[in-house]
Amino acid sequence: MRTEGERLRFIKPEEPILVEVPPVSDDWLHEIKYDGFRTQLILDWAGARAFTRTGIDWSKRYWPIVTAAEQLKAKSFILDGEVIAPEADGRPNFHAMHSRMTWNAELLAFVAFDILHKDGKDLRALPAVERKAILWDLVKPGDGIIQYSDHVEGSGADFFAAVDKMGLEGMVSKRRNSPYRSGGSDAWVKTKCWDVDDLDLIGVVRQAGKQTEGLFAKEGKYVGKAVIATSRAIKESLWRRIERDRAAPPAGVPTAVADDDVEWVKPGITARVRHLRGEPKLRHASVQSIREGT
Repeated sequence: MRTEGERLRFIKPEEPILVEVPPVSDDWLHEIKYDGFRTQLILDWAGARAFTRTGIDWSKRYWPIVTAAEQLKAKSFILDGEVIAPEADGRPNFHAMHSRMTWNAELLAFVAFDILHKDGKDLRALPAVERKAILWDLVKPGDGIIQYSDHVEGSGADFFAAVDKMGLEGMVSKRRNSPYRSGGSDAWVKTKCWDVDDLDLIGVVRQAGKQTEGLFAKEGKYVGKAVIATSRAIKESLWRRIERDRAAPPAGVPTAVADDDVEWVKPGITARVRHLRGEPKLRHASVQSIREGT
């Protein structure tokens, strides 16, 4: 019989910082960075609840996950993880998240990668590797609607190469002996993979003392900015084209972007842009080459 008392409360999650390359020492655990919505599952005397990264209760949206959490063999817990929309091969499909949340919530999954509390004990002071062992013992076999985030110890460069080859978003590395601390922490770091796409140049921002940036669209939809760090000859050719083919701002560009500093250009210029994978807009993006049409 459950005894009423104070309910377990949402805990601000630990956040990894972005790094260029993964750590390579054996002091680190490495996991796949899942492309979904960060979620905290809490079970206590009154049942299970699911909270977003900022503490908003999304239990109704994630009702099958909440129901599954109540079947785990524990009286209480707080789990940190990611809600994903897995495909048949297990890969997360972020673009399917909203439709599944609305119509097919039973096709979502919760991937647990940390445990903060269990059966009245605060586990946050324990080393990460010990928390992972407790987590595995709770959710094993971890292949249903509530899953377990596997990890490897050491070999960060090899793990990153494998993640990149699989076309995944990136990886998260955690110091194996680190406690769980809310907020940004250098004990958790994320390394993201890169994509290269051919995008349409729609405008340029040139300001004295700053890097020149291009504004880009894909299939007519604005996708963000990228630094134009090409050769001087390519830049000069591009400037001549812009002077010759100035245009009005295209539809669909955010108001905050469409300011007076942008020199808009007619369609016909395509650039190869390198950018971080899995972001809704271009991030840390740079132009590798430019191809001009007629």
